Amino acid sequence: MKERLHALTTEKRNPNSMQIDQASTIDILKLINEEDQKVALAVREVLPDVEVAVEYAYDSLKQGGRLIYVGAGTSGRLGVLDAVECPPTFSTAPEMVQGLMAGGEKAFVKAVEGAEDKEELGEQDLQRISLTSKDTVIGIAASGRTPYVIGALRYARSIGAKTVALSCNEQARISQVADHRIEVIVGPEVLTGSTRMKAGTAQKMILNMISTTAMIRLGKVYENLMVDVNISNYKLKERAISIICTVTGVSYEEAKASLEQANHEVKTAIVMIEAGVSYEEATELLHRAQGYVRQAIVLGGKRQ
Repeated sequence: MKERLHALTTEKRNPNSMQIDQASTIDILKLINEEDQKVALAVREVLPDVEVAVEYAYDSLKQGGRLIYVGAGTSGRLGVLDAVECPPTFSTAPEMVQGLMAGGEKAFVKAVEGAEDKEELGEQDLQRISLTSKDTVIGIAASGRTPYVIGALRYARSIGAKTVALSCNEQARISQVADHRIEVIVGPEVLTGSTRMKAGTAQKMILNMISTTAMIRLGKVYENLMVDVNISNYKLKERAISIICTVTGVSYEEAKASLEQANHEVKTAIVMIEAGVSYEEATELLHRAQGYVRQAIVLGGKRQ
């Protein structure tokens, strides 16, 4: 851990922003925007690496394992953010996708000094959630050198879990202790070393890609609709009814009635309507189709 920070891409000065402290508000905004436009292009360069991470996650989730994000600071918060959005979006169990960060939950809103500097804490946090070889662990660190993440990846790999290192520097230290690496190079930040900016944006994009693509592969999306949405409030119920209307072509009233008959399960309501079957029959069709709506409808025979 003795390498010098200033040698890292994420710590270098950006020549385009040397005079940013003297710029007008609109010129500062333009500069930030210009730098942000480079992020998507950098992410595009590593899509083959992201694909590998998706396959790891998909395989783990399909066999009953979990997807675990591990990070510190901004990187840790981004992992937690992606994880906590999975239950409402895809009706996953809270433990299916988890985010662990150095310092624990309280560190999400207030930094816990020194927590990220101890490798053993990363290992301990994975032991606490009873990590198994079925799980996939994605270590996130913009610098690529965070001890907490290194410790977590080393432990995960030692017990046979699949491991991925996500960083924003080439030849990152965390890459050396993972099965696969994603090194997305976004270049120096507008504010030197402020990796909550371009690096954070790149990390968020990639985490969104991994979880969303894995969920699509698991059958939690029909066409481009969130058919496994968890209906926990009025807005989401209205969205669910709209999804049913869109897929089946029935009226609002019929979609609402079907949703209620289906115990607020959008997938089941769609299969009930499209196959012309009862709630119990739709549930069985979805079980036989392993949760894939399209296959369930085919098995049930599309209504005339």
